[in-house]
Amino acid sequence: MNQTIETILNHVSVRSFTNQALTEEQIRQLVTAAQAASSASFQQAYSIIGVTDQELKQKIAELAGNQPFIAEGGHFFVFCADVNRHKQMAEELDMDITETIEGIDAALVGAIDATLAAQNLVIAAESMGLGVCYIGGVRDGIIKISELLDIPEYVFPVFGLVVGYPAERNDSKPRIPFEGIYHTNRYNSHTKEIIKQYDETTKLYYANRTGRKSNRTWSESAIGSFARLPRSFMKDFLNGRGWAKR
Repeated sequence: MNQTIETILNHVSVRSFTNQALTEEQIRQLVTAAQAASSASFQQAYSIIGVTDQELKQKIAELAGNQPFIAEGGHFFVFCADVNRHKQMAEELDMDITETIEGIDAALVGAIDATLAAQNLVIAAESMGLGVCYIGGVRDGIIKISELLDIPEYVFPVFGLVVGYPAERNDSKPRIPFEGIYHTNRYNSHTKEIIKQYDETTKLYYANRTGRKSNRTWSESAIGSFARLPRSFMKDFLNGRGWAKR
């Protein structure tokens, strides 16, 4: 165990922040840490939009599932998959990469690059004593949010990330046991008993945690989220922006 691993294992999602803004130096440090992440074939197929305008943050908070703390944190980042710059570079080099950037793999590359960068930023932020919360709800309002942020074709928001000074923290959530996640040599489909036991653990956590208590299990929470948020408009949205046509 070392300090880096301790920081990772102590991660919690924070949804209550003070109104203290991040400094420009902190923002630069965090983005620089994000850029140090691995990238597929060094494509760096992502961009990060920092939202500082309060009215704009309020609108995004409403569109992203009515989550007011988005507008209350120290800084709000939107991580985007981005091959728009690659399209421009190809045009400068008189090359046609349409087949590649319109393929499903380019969308995966962009989303993965953005996610790796974001997780680097999260670890850096938490090592500085800051709190974070990923905002997948950005995809709920992806059409309007993309308009508000002037996002062009071949770019799409993958998620948002609130970073700031915590006003309140929940306890760390228990994760699926090691044996339910790690498979040796081949996929293990026989994990029902592990999940049943894990549901009992999470039910106890939700009933006793600081903040909003509830009577639910991880299974109920996870499947409820899938059922509630199909986001069936995503394919049409991506296709309309040039993505995942092939």
